Amino acid sequence: MAGIYIHIPFCKTRCIYCDFYSTTRSELKQPYIRALCAELKARKDYLKGEPVETIYFGGGTPSQLAPEDFGQIFQTIKETYGTGYAGEITLEANPDDLTEEYVAMLRTLPFNRISMGIQTFDDPTLKLLNRRHDAAQAIAAVHRLRQAGFRNISIDLIYGLPGETDRRWERDLQQAVSLDVEHISAYHLTYEEGTRIYEMLQSHRISEVDEESSVRFFSVLMDTLEAAGYEHYEISNFCKPGMHSRHNTSYWKGIPYLGCGPSAHSFNAEAREWNTASLEGYIRSIEEGHRSSETEVLDETTRYNEYVMTSLRTMWGVSLKYAEETFGTKLCQYCMKMAAPYLQSHKLEMQADRLRLTREGIFVSDGIISDLMFIE
Repeated sequence: MAGIYIHIPFCKTRCIYCDFYSTTRSELKQPYIRALCAELKARKDYLKGEPVETIYFGGGTPSQLAPEDFGQIFQTIKETYGTGYAGEITLEANPDDLTEEYVAMLRTLPFNRISMGIQTFDDPTLKLLNRRHDAAQAIAAVHRLRQAGFRNISIDLIYGLPGETDRRWERDLQQAVSLDVEHISAYHLTYEEGTRIYEMLQSHRISEVDEESSVRFFSVLMDTLEAAGYEHYEISNFCKPGMHSRHNTSYWKGIPYLGCGPSAHSFNAEAREWNTASLEGYIRSIEEGHRSSETEVLDETTRYNEYVMTSLRTMWGVSLKYAEETFGTKLCQYCMKMAAPYLQSHKLEMQADRLRLTREGIFVSDGIISDLMFIE
């Protein structure tokens, strides 16, 4: 099986924390759609005939597209790759785009999963982040999707935001739980260089939350969502039983995927490649017949390190059997040797042939993952 990721770079406005590639140049939408469909056709052989199980429209703001835009893309995917095995087709959307008319339109398309960037239900913080919606719009959008028949809804939250308090974070979580969505992703705010929020931090207009508060927020996150019946299946991701993101899980499990659009990454189990992070450059290179991209061939050690880094973040953990079969006895033995102290301190546990983080281990996961990676 394989996946397809479609990057839609258009945004009405840029959020101050976002470092994903996006643009407000909506006048380039039509030439972009043509270039995107041309790339999908040109790279037909990349997935080597593997059936496409998941399709994911990310951004940017994919909910900025019109019905005819989606129609062109889906028709191209269907003709080029087939969609008969695509059991999960996700659209990332902004709450304020999900009007009654837009949601009704989405029901005419193959989408069966909606991922909504809510971030917080605190209106002053939403305004600070330059989000276009308020809390009431976000809540209404979830209800609208439900009424239209969507049965797989995911929402994103961010914690550790400027001015975050225990009470505010608890209110966000309680509101999220009350919506009864199938999936919740929750990420700690990171101040990425080049973003407006990073500039605000550097100029002391805002301040970071302290480490003790961050740990406390994460503990409350786990306790609240697990008590509400969500599985903690990846460090930042929670779902109702059986409702994990199949597309994102394919990244963590090393399943091949094709990424199309500016800055989109692809992986075929042997190499990783990525398109240029420029809308104009992407369109021009596709029109001229020489897609602008870079490629990194992954050696055995790099593939082992990536497997450890992604798998240990999940509830499935690192399979020692798979590690030995794929990367050899030497790297498997190295993994066990480095894991031994964490097994003794109960930060790792062994279940069957799998190494998994314990709850205690999750709090120091970065250090554990770093130690298990092989550095020559």
